Amino acid sequence: MTPSLLMAVLASGFIYGITPGPGVLAVFGIGAARGRRAGAGFLCGHLLGDVVWCSTALIAIVGAREIGSTAFDVLGVLSGLYLFWLGLRAVRARRDSAEVPQGPARQPFWHGIMFGLTNPKAYPVAVATFTALLSSRAELLHWSMLPWLIVLSFIGGLMAYAILVGIVGARQVRTLYQRHELAITRLCGVMFIGFAINALMHALPGLMTNKA
Repeated sequence: MTPSLLMAVLASGFIYGITPGPGVLAVFGIGAARGRRAGAGFLCGHLLGDVVWCSTALIAIVGAREIGSTAFDVLGVLSGLYLFWLGLRAVRARRDSAEVPQGPARQPFWHGIMFGLTNPKAYPVAVATFTALLSSRAELLHWSMLPWLIVLSFIGGLMAYAILVGIVGARQVRTLYQRHELAITRLCGVMFIGFAINALMHALPGLMTNKA
């Protein structure tokens, strides 16, 4: 595994874990109501869902690569379009349409497990994010390295969650996040659009070459 591929997988897991979404909003809501320990408990449970969805996404990506470049390029185009749609929605978000952070949970750990496993956006976002960042290194992906890909994505997610746990208990950070939540959401939307363009730039030429 090359250093660039290693860093790409780590970055994919990190970005997937730290990007504002239902899980991040939930942990800020729980942290605001019950403190850092409850927020950490929620994230520990939520991590199980992340492992399941990221592993499934990596299996789909490596499988598409092994089937052939065309299948991977099609997956790249679909992922790019989906990320572009998510990014456009985030950029155009309004405060009255923002997702409401989850309130306090009596058992944050178990709440995190159920939340992570039942989030309908988890799998498509995981596939889209990993495909966008790994598309330029598609030729390096093989079944033999799948366990390492999963471990590296898990480490990236842990790094993201460590940062979230560190800041969720700080009142100033919570206040800053809540005050500028819309701006942060829009900034993440711009980032998603950038990932989408990257995925499309790598996928479309391959499809057009195969078509020719």
